[in-house]
Amino acid sequence: MKKLVLGSTSPFRKTLLEKLNLPFECAKPDIDETAQLNESPQALVERLAIEKAKAVALQFPDALIIGSDQVAVCDGQILGKPHNFENGVKQLTQFSNKAVIFYTGLCVYNSGTNQLHSLVEPFNVHFNELALPDIERYLHAERPYNCAGSFKSEGLGICLFKKLEGDDPNSLIGLPLIKLVSLLKLHDVDVLAQQ
Repeated sequence: MKKLVLGSTSPFRKTLLEKLNLPFECAKPDIDETAQLNESPQALVERLAIEKAKAVALQFPDALIIGSDQVAVCDGQILGKPHNFENGVKQLTQFSNKAVIFYTGLCVYNSGTNQLHSLVEPFNVHFNELALPDIERYLHAERPYNCAGSFKSEGLGICLFKKLEGDDPNSLIGLPLIKLVSLLKLHDVDVLAQQ
């Protein structure tokens, strides 16, 4: 099998990719993640997933490189990582009693042949009505400041939700594994055959 590289330093994506039981390396993509003028959330995450994979290709000229990016969209506004407590409070307050859609861009890029496959996976999160004391307690407990949407669905964040809707709960954490397995097959990597 060609060398597999995760173009991300996210510990969450690394943990998800480990579920596939394939050897891989991680590399940091150094790109500008600023949205372009009038760029839709879907176009943004797909473009960034591709750019991350291609940025890492400079270090790995003959590898299969996985790129991924995610944003949350609430009331038509693109929201990324909060980075701090105050922004986390703002995001979760805005999400109270609303449905928020998360878009995850995914790309598998063969740096040896320049072959690329990409897609965008949506996932809907329906939030409970969130009181400020509960938001603050949650943020202090889990400190999800490096997570789009200010929560970790694999942890205490589950307490914030009414309902989750989507094809793959892994996509909410940052890497849609069901779709990734399909994209890897397009690059002649059968995950089960590699076990």
